[in-house]
Amino acid sequence: MRNDIMLETINVARHFDVSRPLVQRLLAREGKRVLRAVDGISFAIEKGTTLSLVGESGCGKSTVARLVVGLYGPTHGSVMFDGQDLAQARADSEQRRRMQMIFQDPYASLNPRWRVRDIIAEPIRAFGLTRSPAEIDARVGELLTQVGLSPLDGQKFPHEFSGGQRQRISIARALSSNPEFLVCDEPTSALDVSVQAQILNLMKDLQARLGLTYLFISHNLAVVRQVSDRVGVMYLGRLVELAPAETLFNTPRHPYTRALMEAIPDLEMTGRQRIPVGGEVPSPIDPPSGCPFHPRCPLANDRCVAERPEMIPARGTPETLVACHAVEEGRDRVGEPLVAA
Repeated sequence: MRNDIMLETINVARHFDVSRPLVQRLLAREGKRVLRAVDGISFAIEKGTTLSLVGESGCGKSTVARLVVGLYGPTHGSVMFDGQDLAQARADSEQRRRMQMIFQDPYASLNPRWRVRDIIAEPIRAFGLTRSPAEIDARVGELLTQVGLSPLDGQKFPHEFSGGQRQRISIARALSSNPEFLVCDEPTSALDVSVQAQILNLMKDLQARLGLTYLFISHNLAVVRQVSDRVGVMYLGRLVELAPAETLFNTPRHPYTRALMEAIPDLEMTGRQRIPVGGEVPSPIDPPSGCPFHPRCPLANDRCVAERPEMIPARGTPETLVACHAVEEGRDRVGEPLVAA
């Protein structure tokens, strides 16, 4: 593992047993049912950069976030944090201090019975960063100021704040242990658009000042383009494309990525042909054979049905890794409407 890599996942999968109770299964003569929430993904995040994961609801983005911070253990594969296997480091308080998470819902992630100062101070006490009440109060005031609130707000309860202010409190709590890596699980999805911009600008400013590394989870492509250095596109628990942000938005290669881009409103009204992706997302309990996108892909052929594609550099854009037989074989017709041959 390179010294400039903060986090790396190696063929990580997380499966959940969603079978009915044993007696019911025996009576119905059915086997176990396994939900493949994450089905073998690999990526690396360089220190001081932001990798975003995007995809439809249910594709496994939030499960990846929980795997990365150790809330879930992987079914197989490994998560490496700064060169150390996360499975071996979970009891290491220093490792846990360096990694924090900002949750999606600022209304549910803050204890309504605690004052803001106690919410932000809890990680400081838990990791033993200081025992002095005066130093803790000073640190809480400094963190509130850092996220654009007043030190006096520490006396209030969460219900006295708006959604954007609550998310700022969540960010202050995440920063209170002096972390180096933050997992941001759709931190702006519950906020108004104007407030989203404020939170994103705050996070970019904190990253520049503190040298933070982000794993950013979102389904909002506009948000992802604003904050990301690299973007990974997930479909049915797998990565299908991984590329620098501008490369992915200017030259998407995988048919699913191209379909997502087609969903972005054409504000310039160019009149170009737009082909929406058809069909339904398959069940992760019974995923398709071969490429998971082949039932909905206009470029699919017999090889796509039978053989699972691997992540390889794309033709013409080697900085892009893509799992697609059509791209590998040159059948993707970049720049043309995405329709069946």
